[in-house]
Amino acid sequence: MNKNTSVSLGNYFDEFVQNIIRAGLGILEEEENKVIALKQAIQEGIDSGIAHDFDSKAHLEALKAKKHSNGST
Repeated sequence: MNKNTSVSLGNYFDEFVQNIIRAGLGILEEEENKVIALKQAIQEGIDSGIAHDFDSKAHLEALKAKKHSNGST
């Protein structure tokens, strides 16, 4: 048997709870959008096929050079 309980929080706490719920839903929406973007990027990578002339060592060196030119360590 379910029992429902009602509590009056007053205007301040009612608005506070609503703001928390809104913020939580906003965070969930952002995370879902990240997941969707990641899935799309993965699918684009799969659809692009295999790069047969890919030089992993040259690519790694280019990434390192780019990282250092941006001031990162």
